[in-house]
This record gives sequence, structure tokens and C-alpha cells, in this order.
Amino acid sequence: MFDSSMTNRKTPAPSTSPVEFIETDPQDLDLSEGIALCLSGGGYRAMLFHAGSLWRLNELGYLGRIDRFSSVSGGSITSGVLASNWSKLDFDGQGVGRNFIPAVIEPLRRLADKTLDIKSILSGVLGPGSVGERLADHYDENLYGKKSLQDLPNEPRFVFNATNVQSGALWRFMKPYMRDYRVGEVRRPDVRLAIAVAASSAFPPVLSPVELRISEAAYTPNSGLDLQRSPYTTNVVLTDGGVYDNLGLETAWKKYTTILVSDAGGKLSPQEEPDEDWVRHARRIVDLVDNQVRSLRKRQVIDSFRLGNRQGTYWGIRSNIANYHLADALDCPYDKTLALADTPTRLKRLGKTLQERLINWGYAVCDAAIRKHHNQSLPAPSGWPYPNVKV
Repeated sequence: MFDSSMTNRKTPAPSTSPVEFIETDPQDLDLSEGIALCLSGGGYRAMLFHAGSLWRLNELGYLGRIDRFSSVSGGSITSGVLASNWSKLDFDGQGVGRNFIPAVIEPLRRLADKTLDIKSILSGVLGPGSVGERLADHYDENLYGKKSLQDLPNEPRFVFNATNVQSGALWRFMKPYMRDYRVGEVRRPDVRLAIAVAASSAFPPVLSPVELRISEAAYTPNSGLDLQRSPYTTNVVLTDGGVYDNLGLETAWKKYTTILVSDAGGKLSPQEEPDEDWVRHARRIVDLVDNQVRSLRKRQVIDSFRLGNRQGTYWGIRSNIANYHLADALDCPYDKTLALADTPTRLKRLGKTLQERLINWGYAVCDAAIRKHHNQSLPAPSGWPYPNVKV
């Protein structure tokens, strides 16, 4: 339920917060009443799982009420499609986007029919430009049509998060500005949406980095804490947003009272004989770090809901729907949903049945989480998005 008493609530930053509080943050956060949705990374697996979650949120009338979408990595692909097609959704009086499927689901499924990571790597290595630039070109060709951040809606706010390799801080892209609190802020950035999504989804080591060339004159004077100087300002080196914030929490948690978290992150599997070549070994190390940080943040998010620090709910691709104890939840056997969670973190073509099962699973678990922990008066779903495959 929404609690109007939380409007502009000042709350201290607890030591158990799932986000890092930096020295430029106020000691007491001035939270605004509203809803933010956080979309994690996870390649095409995340892209489709989140698409299913958005599908259910749209049916429930939530999608048009969300004030901020904060995304990283694979979640940014989905959020980018939603942002670029927002004006096409045609919301009805109940806040349901009538054109949601053609505007959001169909473009994402067309992309999932294609392998982008290997193509981007080969064209970046063998041709002109970097791997990150080629990835952005593929996003434009298949999804965004060279739209820029300035083509996005003013409301809701879409935030695409990347990690600044130089400063070690979060670099956020949005329509009003892009910024790193240490390097500074560029107002109304004329940056292609595809570049923002490519930077957010530049999985290390193979799709990273994405580099931005920026004029020092573009920065707001004195907007950076300690690194507002060349080359930090003029040659910005970015990698996957999940390296810094693998749930996309920071730009939402510090702003809104109600936080919804859709987590499509996988779980690290044991390896008897880890790969020793530098590419796969480096990927394994990155996955180890991500696994530990993700597990910690998940616990802190859930504890914050239990303690009343925020309203909202969390659902994950590795959740067991039986734990929600809803008699009318969609039937999702845990062994089958765990198999979906083990879909590799790639931008590699997925078969149509797997696409539909991932969308169905995101739809079902989002529904269970929202109806159990956020608004118990909401109706149960009438069926599956793709009834012939279920999960």
C-alpha cells in the first residue's frame, strides 16, 4: 500500500543500507513519495525476465505510475526500449498501456533472435572503432534507431547506470544530465541512447569499455568533487553498471520511498577446473565478485523492507514462488525456474520457447511479490502471457 505520510520524509542513511552513501550526499535523505523500479543485469536472460515483470506491472496499472526506472546492464536494454517507445504505449484511464506488447515485448523478442556479443567483438577487433561502439551500433540498428537521451520523456525519469573505470564511481545517464559525482555533470547531454545502454551493458572483459569524448566546456563549472579535470572529463572510460551497482539501486534508493526491485542475476556455479585463459578466467573472477556483492545487497534490501526503511518489494529470477504463500499464484515449479535462472549471461540468440518461458517467469514472480508484499487487494492474473509453454 502507498503511505502518503512518507512524502518528503527525511531519513538517516543507515549503516546497513544496500547503497553506498558518498560524501556529497546529505546526512538526512529528503525522500519523495513515489515509486522507483530497479532492473538488474544478466544479458538476454535479464532483458526478457524484466520484460515479463513489466508486462505484469502494466496489467496491474503500475507501469504508468512509476516515477523512475533505474537500470544496469541487461536491464538497461529493456529499459531503453520502454523509454524510447513510451509515447507509443497509449495509457488508458486505469494506467494500462494498451500498446505495450508491440511497443516493448516484440522489439525485445526480435533482438533475442540475434547474437550480438560475438558479432560486436569480432567487428570491434577486426574493423574500425571499439567493441563498445559496435555494440551501440547494433543496439541502434535493432532497437533505438539513433534516438538520443533528449528524445526520452521528461516523466518518468529513465536512468541508465554505468561504472566509471577511472574514478571508480557510478556514471549515470539521463535526459536532464549525465554525471559522476567526482568528475562532474554535463547538462542535457546529446548522447545516443544506444551509447548509454552499451556503456551500461559493457560486460567485462569482452564488451568493455565504452569511451566518451567530451569537451571540458560541456561540464557545469565546479560540479565535480575532486576529479573535474582532463583526462577524467574529456576521455571517460566506462564499463558495465553492474560492476558498481548490480541491482541499479543507488539512483532510486536515495530518492524515493517505494522501491521495486527486479533481479535477474544468476548464481555462481562451482567449477572443478576453472578456465585459465585470460578472457574466461577474468570473467570467472568478475562473476565471483558480483555474486558476493549481489547476495549482500539482496539481504540488505529485504531487511530494509522488513524494518520499514522503504516500502516496496523484491523479486528475483532465483526466487521460489512457493515462499510467497499465495494460493492463486501461477504454478512455477522451483526446479524449472532454477533452470531458467541458469541461462548464460550472454547477448546470444535464445530459442523462442526459452524466450517465452523467461518472460512468463518474470511475469509470474513479479505478480506474486507485488500482491504479497505491496498491495494485497490486487487481482490474480487470469493466465500466462504465453500459456502454451508456462515455465
